[in-house]
Amino acid sequence: MSQTDELPSHKWDLITLHARYAEWFKSRLVKRYGPQDAEDLIQETWLRLSSHRPEAEIRHPRAFLLRVAANLAADRSARRSKRSQYLEQSGVFGDHWSVLPTQTEGLLVKELILGLPEPLRDVFLLSRLDGLTNAQIGERLGISPKTVEWRMTRALAHCAAQLRR
Repeated sequence: MSQTDELPSHKWDLITLHARYAEWFKSRLVKRYGPQDAEDLIQETWLRLSSHRPEAEIRHPRAFLLRVAANLAADRSARRSKRSQYLEQSGVFGDHWSVLPTQTEGLLVKELILGLPEPLRDVFLLSRLDGLTNAQIGERLGISPKTVEWRMTRALAHCAAQLRR
């Protein structure tokens, strides 16, 4: 059996699956989701599989791995979208910081922002406080608008993750 052959179901176990497909899996996810998200998805996929014993045989392990990762990515995207909508609707990240209902929430927001890594914090503040567009922020910081968008997404995800704690 060559390295590219599918695994017979009776030989399926996590160690064999990882040994055989880890490098291939990583390269596929990096191409599809980018290096940072790929690393997160790889870890989540292997973690998910570590507690899973398939009831049916896995005839196509590569497709199985990609499906698990795609499902995890879709779940993450949906959660991010819902959190972003909630945060926008609640006014927590609106243009007027003074409309926060309580002093405690104001402190929480400040802690969230100060807890951001500097590149993410810069983009976040220029966008939410100064109201600049991605193009304007990119020009000011010397980065592309796509990088601004990526950093803003990461900043919001970081804040949302902190709120879940």
